[in-house]
Amino acid sequence: MVPKTTSILFVCLGNICRSPLAEGIFAHLAESRGIGGEFRVDSAGTGAYHTGERPDSRSIAVASNHGVKLYGVARQVTHGDFTDFDVIVAMDRSNRRSLERMRGHGAYNGRTEIVMMRDYDPERGNPDVPDPYYGGPHGFERVYRILERCCDRLLDTLTDKQCCEPR
Repeated sequence: MVPKTTSILFVCLGNICRSPLAEGIFAHLAESRGIGGEFRVDSAGTGAYHTGERPDSRSIAVASNHGVKLYGVARQVTHGDFTDFDVIVAMDRSNRRSLERMRGHGAYNGRTEIVMMRDYDPERGNPDVPDPYYGGPHGFERVYRILERCCDRLLDTLTDKQCCEPR
C-alpha cells in the first residue's frame, strides 16, 4: 500500500516573501527528517501582484544562509487549490479572510482546511507572520525564524496525527 501524501499550500499576499520561505523551510525540514516524500508543498498569493516572478532576493538570501533552497515562481491562489490541497496555511488574518471568501464562492468549498501559520508557533503572540517586504534583511531573518518554528511544529503535528490541528 502506498502511503498517502499530504498536500500543503502556504499562502501570503504576493507569494514572493513569506509563503515561498515557508514552502522551502517545510520541505527542507521534511527532507532532513527523511519524510520529504510524504508531503507535496507549494505556495501562492491571494493577489496576482508578482505572478511569474521568482521569490524576493532577500527571501532567497535568508533561506540560502540557512541551507534552504527556494524554487518556483509566484502564482495566485486558484479555486482548484481548495480541492487539490489538504491544508492551506495563511500567513496572516487578511490572507485567511481572502481565502475564506474565495472558498465560499460557488462549488469551490472543497475539503481543504484553512489554518494560520502562527497557530503552530510555540512562542505565542501576534497571530500574523509579519510581512518583511518593506523592511531590510533583519526583517527577513526574523520572519525566517518565525516560519522555521511554525513549520517544525506543523510538521510534528502532521506526522503525529495526519491532520492539521495546532497543539
